[in-house]
Amino acid sequence: MEKRLGFVGIIVEDRKSAADSVNRLLSEHSGVIVARMGVPYRDRGCSVITLVVDATTDELGRLTGQLGAIAHVGVKSALSKV
Repeated sequence: MEKRLGFVGIIVEDRKSAADSVNRLLSEHSGVIVARMGVPYRDRGCSVITLVVDATTDELGRLTGQLGAIAHVGVKSALSKV
């Protein structure tokens, strides 16, 4: 499969309970992550993380599926057409 450029948007709704799991998972998938920006929103107790990825559809599906399985984590993604 061919790799494509894309992004992943992650909202960690409960930083205290989910941050360690999210960070561990992102480290495991670091091979497809080109860039990462995280913004803690302390007033709401959540964080927003944006990833730029260079991945196959299978690699992106594994990453987003595992992220989505973590309690209090929402995830959306998209890949380029080419």
